[in-house]
Amino acid sequence: MTRADATLTLPQVTYRPPRLADAVRVHALVDACKPLDVNSRYAYMLLCTHFAATSAIAEQGRDVVGFVSGYLEPSARAVLFIWQVAVSPSTRGRGVGKRLLQEVLNRPACRDVQYLETTITPSNEASWVLFRSVARDRHADYRQSAWFRSEDFGSEDHEEEVLLRIGPL
Repeated sequence: MTRADATLTLPQVTYRPPRLADAVRVHALVDACKPLDVNSRYAYMLLCTHFAATSAIAEQGRDVVGFVSGYLEPSARAVLFIWQVAVSPSTRGRGVGKRLLQEVLNRPACRDVQYLETTITPSNEASWVLFRSVARDRHADYRQSAWFRSEDFGSEDHEEEVLLRIGPL
């Protein structure tokens, strides 16, 4: 069976806002998605409840295969900040990450959003490709700037985080 044939037999991926009951599965998904930083289960509980309007789940059957977390920046409500995009290794390459971002951007909570921001480590090529693709699809400019330095994390073990700003959307 070729990869194309295998893709045709996979269950459909559905997208929806997260719920509290998803938090433990989201934590496990992010843990399986290196190099993402894994947050506490409590943090994912907050993301799945307080930030459900700006976060999304991708499910395939009963499995959580994708998660995006974001929030409207408190001091600039026209900015949607994306905290994490996690896609299961078994589901990568099928547009799940992009669809999760589109799902959030198309919600009523984001109707006034003009800019999408995120931070990405220099070595996370998959995230660079994803977000540049979103900018291209929306015919939007993007720029990158220094944001968090390695030493800001209290350790030289964490790569710097570069701020990517896409927009106006």
